[in-house]
Amino acid sequence: MTTLKAFSTAFIFLSCVAFQAIKAQNSDPWLTMNQVMSKITSPTFKDKDFIITDYGAVGDGITDCSKAIKKAIKACNKSGGGRVIVPAGKYCTGPIYIKSNVNLHLHKEAVLLFSTHPNDYLPLVQTRWEGIDVMNYSPLIYAFNERNIAVTGEGTLDGQAAKDNWWPWKGRKSYGWKEGTPNQTDPDKRATLFEMAEKDIPVSKRKFGNGYYLRPQFIQPYQCTNVLLQGVTVVRSPMWVVHPVLCNNVSIIGVKVMSDGPNTDGCDPESCKDVLIKDCYFDTGDDCIALKSGRNRDGRRINIPCENVIIQNCTTRNGHAGIAIGSEISGGVKNVFIENCKISKPMWGIRIKTSSMRGGVTENIYMRNIEMDKIGNEAIIFTMLYEDKGPHIPTIKDVYLENIVVENGGKGGIFIEAYSESPIKNIHFKDVIIKNTQKPLKLTNTKEVTFTNTFIDGEKLLISPKLP
Repeated sequence: MTTLKAFSTAFIFLSCVAFQAIKAQNSDPWLTMNQVMSKITSPTFKDKDFIITDYGAVGDGITDCSKAIKKAIKACNKSGGGRVIVPAGKYCTGPIYIKSNVNLHLHKEAVLLFSTHPNDYLPLVQTRWEGIDVMNYSPLIYAFNERNIAVTGEGTLDGQAAKDNWWPWKGRKSYGWKEGTPNQTDPDKRATLFEMAEKDIPVSKRKFGNGYYLRPQFIQPYQCTNVLLQGVTVVRSPMWVVHPVLCNNVSIIGVKVMSDGPNTDGCDPESCKDVLIKDCYFDTGDDCIALKSGRNRDGRRINIPCENVIIQNCTTRNGHAGIAIGSEISGGVKNVFIENCKISKPMWGIRIKTSSMRGGVTENIYMRNIEMDKIGNEAIIFTMLYEDKGPHIPTIKDVYLENIVVENGGKGGIFIEAYSESPIKNIHFKDVIIKNTQKPLKLTNTKEVTFTNTFIDGEKLLISPKLP
């Protein structure tokens, strides 16, 4: 534990120094983005293929191909790496563990059908669930402390989650739950994990799995370096879909996510460094993209931010927030660049959410060239009053938004609220246009908020408005 804390402290200090040095050289933060981009490189693999059908897989949609896929991955890894090919067909499988130097590559007409039987995802593995480390069911695709790994191709990853499996564990009738059946909201289930984290119970003793109803994530590389996810379509996830944790150098390119179940966030990099999310499509049952860094005491224990993140040319449809930062944000989020995205039909457009239980510092957030439409609630919302309260006052500062156009702003245009002892500060809006909103502007406990050429419902905002 001491080693991890020392590592995280040094990691944060050096990262901060390096970023500030780069920033000092470039008055334009978008030039800084280019330098961050130069550090994000996709892994490369040997030109050698391992076809799963050569190891016994049958693409008939019936045969269990778990062992064949495992054999192919093992052979690929043992030989120094390459591509594990999933050819055209439908292949039933349990969880897939990806080893170093392995690229799991799906043919355009290939479908991996993942089991919906919880016992298939045992034994327990170390994972992170809603921002807290735990021994739980294996994610559907998982890697732990591996290097140079990828999932690529034009095929489909199908979690087969539905109202008759996985989703009822949420405990809501709209997702198939029936009165009297157990679910994660029972007092001795989800809440037990949160209590153990607050008491610093070692992760190895936080054993969940059967009987606790904590759904597995779909794709989770944990503590990995050089990660690539490209081209695939991911559907019907039990929970969060793409969830890299404590990873460095992550590229998520051209991925399509469609899953309308409970908590099916599209892409949630958590405590990761040097991340590119580009040319992706999200139609989800929760936040489409959300940057995270651990929940409450457990997030502060590890204390590693999500930083140096670039989000480009992404499209979101439905979901809670189009692009979110938080709420599991106790380790902080910084140095984020978001540009050229289209957000349609979310409950919230751009959302930063934290609380005095989460804490954390959110800073150096840059957004430009974003189109939004059909917003349900607020188009742009930064809040410190999300969910539970505690003694850990968060910080939100240095956020820049430029060339943002919202056609239908929903219930609110720009909504910023903070604690009086920690105002949200240094927030700049330039060339922002929001149309058709019920409540244009609300600022509570803010400092140094400026508007340049910014209009809500045709009314130009003052450069520095008076606070309520």
